[in-house]
Amino acid sequence: MDDKISSAAEASGSGQYHIPVLLEQTAEAMNIRQGGIYVDGTAGGGGHSAEILRQLGGTGRLIAIDRDPDAIAEVTRRLGHNPNITIVHSEYSRIREVLDELEIAAVDGVLLDIGVSSHQFDCAERGFSYHHDAPLDMRMSSEGTTAADLIAQLDWKQLAEIFSRYGEEKFSAAIAKSICRKRETAPIETTAQLAEIISAAYPAAARRDGHPARKVFQALRIAVNDELGELERGLESAFRCLKTGGRLSVITFHSIEDRITKRAMAEWCKGCTCPPEFPVCVCGKKPRAKLALRHPASATEEELARNPRSRSARLRVCEKLEEN
Repeated sequence: MDDKISSAAEASGSGQYHIPVLLEQTAEAMNIRQGGIYVDGTAGGGGHSAEILRQLGGTGRLIAIDRDPDAIAEVTRRLGHNPNITIVHSEYSRIREVLDELEIAAVDGVLLDIGVSSHQFDCAERGFSYHHDAPLDMRMSSEGTTAADLIAQLDWKQLAEIFSRYGEEKFSAAIAKSICRKRETAPIETTAQLAEIISAAYPAAARRDGHPARKVFQALRIAVNDELGELERGLESAFRCLKTGGRLSVITFHSIEDRITKRAMAEWCKGCTCPPEFPVCVCGKKPRAKLALRHPASATEEELARNPRSRSARLRVCEKLEEN
């Protein structure tokens, strides 16, 4: 399973708040119309938002949402002067509530770019990276339970379940037991402490597949931020907000996110569920959406050369059909 940023790119850093991936493919697939209303549910540094505003051409409206206060500050600095943007500090799963507060009934398109931004990885004190020694935090919103809290409070079976489910880590049990042994002698409070414990518990023969801590850090980050729950809720909320003909565009970076997105869109696109032997449909079920892209889009060779972290990105897009 690929994470949102490769270890090489993470280590080097980009010097930019966040490099938007699949920018051209996403903007084209969204079918942006002047005068329309769009939502960027994961505004980050404003890369995708800036392109949406450019294509709106001074008309329409963009609602830019993010739960990270750093991202809100950056997108406000970069785009806040534009009268066509409304910037909201919130989770993207609350799109419906945000639009209700703004008295917007439905929108022409929603973009969700799932995962962690370059800035969050590169900002050492946020605790997302095993390349920097920092407090073991990993909170996107800077509120709530930290990774250090989970490491301190959960038993080895619970930790192993997190590492296995969210990181697809084969050695989850051994790593979890090692963590529980180490914390008996001293609290595990920094990224360097945790990375060292993981490395020591990792079989030498398996280390050629990447840094031993990569999958565990990913899993903890997903658990701390409830990323998969947020995605499931966000997909449903976003789809409900679309007008007929509106499009939902979702960029994912690893297999679990992509499977959730693919499954949701497949369900919306499903029509009749009658047994194949029935001569006519009796269930009356009609598709609620159609795929705007038959296959997920991925980075071109040109984009990969500019931005290696785009390698694992996948873009899926569906279009809402008229409600029955």
